[in-house]
Amino acid sequence: MNQAIHGQIRHTLLELGDATKVEISQQTEISFPTVSKAIEQMEQSGEVILTGIDQSSGGRRPARYALHKEFRLGLALYLENEESVYSVINYVGETIERFKQPSVLEEGPEALTLQLQAVMASKPGIHAVAIGVPGSVRNGSIFFIPSYDKFAQLDLKSLYEKRFSIVLEAENDMNAAVLGYHSRSGRALHETIAYVYLGKNGPGAGIFLNGDILRGSTFFSGEVSFVPQYDQYNFLEAVQRSRHAAKFEAAGPENGQPPAIIDAMSRLVAAFVAIINPHAVIFCSGDVEPDELLLIKQCCASYVPEAHIPQLVISDFELDYLHGLQQLALQQLMNPQ
Repeated sequence: MNQAIHGQIRHTLLELGDATKVEISQQTEISFPTVSKAIEQMEQSGEVILTGIDQSSGGRRPARYALHKEFRLGLALYLENEESVYSVINYVGETIERFKQPSVLEEGPEALTLQLQAVMASKPGIHAVAIGVPGSVRNGSIFFIPSYDKFAQLDLKSLYEKRFSIVLEAENDMNAAVLGYHSRSGRALHETIAYVYLGKNGPGAGIFLNGDILRGSTFFSGEVSFVPQYDQYNFLEAVQRSRHAAKFEAAGPENGQPPAIIDAMSRLVAAFVAIINPHAVIFCSGDVEPDELLLIKQCCASYVPEAHIPQLVISDFELDYLHGLQQLALQQLMNPQ
């Protein structure tokens, strides 16, 4: 019960920035005496600090409190085939340092462990870590990661929580990206979003539905490479064939036919429309140019009624991905086990 009360107060202070005990009590619907006792405990531990004294409205002047930004730190990192990207955040989610390390995907978990050891030694305040990987993850364990066999069937959560005495969240790259996009864009919580990335490791998608990630019964949701599109090949093969045939160029239909990559993406959007009917489908900068969105929409209209085609948007994958991981690390800081 005590931990739950502290958690509500943390989230309230994170949302408001600072607040008096009365404001916290009103926001959380926790009694004033209970809030007062909890704030005293959190102030003694260094988690909460006094930020000022408000003007009196007739009685004792109310004190104002905020989370101590340096009380604990969080770490977000993602693993790519070219590099590992790290971001250290403070207790309110602000980025205090960002840096890159060599990729470890080809070398294996031992190389990642060495990198983490160095980071944890230099930042002893880190209590929560979120790791993004280009593969499917279930409960902190990687169970499908094409091309990187050394990380296959690796339980990142168990391995590093025990080794470093932290709480850890491991997440699929596309799931983290769609979480980050939703947080950065300010879209409504109830909106359904499909986030598509052609990627360096093959296409993938993250699906945000009713305020959470759609993971599926075996946590395989979003592996759109396998979506059948033509008589003899799926979406991954369609992308590979189009890249092999020609560079992805902003060109109109030739001989009445759209470019192969446009048609493949349009079919994927149509599949999303028919199955989850999203409010928006997000593509990544570098995969699609702004004028190509119109071509995708026009082509998609030949597969599903135009009235049901969602908003098509271009976003920055790296910013969304890292922000999503930072949010996951912050959640772990706010809800310690």
